[in-house]
Amino acid sequence: MGTYLVAFRQTADTWARLIANPEDRRKTVAPLIEAAGGRLDGYWYAFGETDGYVLFQAPDDVAAAALAALVAASGAFASVTTTKLLTVEETMDALGRVSGIGYRAPGGA
Repeated sequence: MGTYLVAFRQTADTWARLIANPEDRRKTVAPLIEAAGGRLDGYWYAFGETDGYVLFQAPDDVAAAALAALVAASGAFASVTTTKLLTVEETMDALGRVSGIGYRAPGGA
């Protein structure tokens, strides 16, 4: 399972609907993620540039992309960005694989 962090900004209409009818969106989001074979790990609201964050597990990147597309297509959000998170162990593995691979930076010799 992969771990994904979603940052979202809701539209003004979405905020107006939530003000008129407050609801715990975890009750909607958790079953959606579970239907794709994943698990909701957390849901937070924020203030500033981002209205909230969702942390979830999904069986693979395709399942995560399907969820992102479904949610973005709802029209309830001004923006939705999904970031794939790596464990420390996965990052250590990636760093270990770099050995012996050559790369020339742009403009380098």
